[in-house]
Amino acid sequence: MAHESSEAGVPVAAARPASPAVDRALTVLETLVGTEEGLTLTALARTTNIPLATCASIVYTLEKRGYASRLVVGRSHFWRVTLRLYELASPLIRQEDLSEVAEPQLRLLADKLRMPAHVGVLNGASVVYVAKATSPGFIQFDTYPGKVVPFTSTALGRAIAAHLPDAQLEPLLGAAVPDPPYGHALGVFRSQLAKVRQLGYAMEDEEDEADVACLAAPFFDADGRVAGSVGVTGFTRELAGARLGIAADLVVRQAKQISAKLGC
Repeated sequence: MAHESSEAGVPVAAARPASPAVDRALTVLETLVGTEEGLTLTALARTTNIPLATCASIVYTLEKRGYASRLVVGRSHFWRVTLRLYELASPLIRQEDLSEVAEPQLRLLADKLRMPAHVGVLNGASVVYVAKATSPGFIQFDTYPGKVVPFTSTALGRAIAAHLPDAQLEPLLGAAVPDPPYGHALGVFRSQLAKVRQLGYAMEDEEDEADVACLAAPFFDADGRVAGSVGVTGFTRELAGARLGIAADLVVRQAKQISAKLGC
């Protein structure tokens, strides 16, 4: 029997689900999503063609994890999904929306500054580039939607980190600044974040690549929480002296425009 490439020595079957149990659980979940009134266990088992005892085990687990609830009518229990699913998906929805919401600001930055412009969001201790506007010219930088980098090494990441609450920032710092001397590295990074808050934008100057600099500013959602950052990448000479002030002012203003669109 042919198999797809394996991971950790475990072959992945090409013609059937890797896990029948997960497949059944997802079938139950998708079926419940498709009903407005909810389903009894008997109806759910009949609709999904999954044994009644298995359906019961799945919905009880979904209930325990907050993904399903039941409405008791007489002796019947009607199962339905909860908004926990929306909570789970909302970060992805926001990331998808950001590329559309920020597109005019990215295009303006790329055209006026003649540098590629990006939107980044925090994912764990990494920054994910979720949108990019290219700049005119033959020289292009190694940035693209989907690129993942440590949040400490980019202006996009520092712009976000500077506005995270301590409870969220502390574990990220512990994971991202482990190199000795730990205390010194952590102190330097904290000083950088304080400067970002003071200036309103973050800079990365030849720290990742020679002759390349980045500048980014944070934007915020309707609850006032930092939602991501927008920035540009260029040669160091393009983000120095009077040009730095012009670029910083424009990036900060476009970040505020994105915040306004998000309801902040």
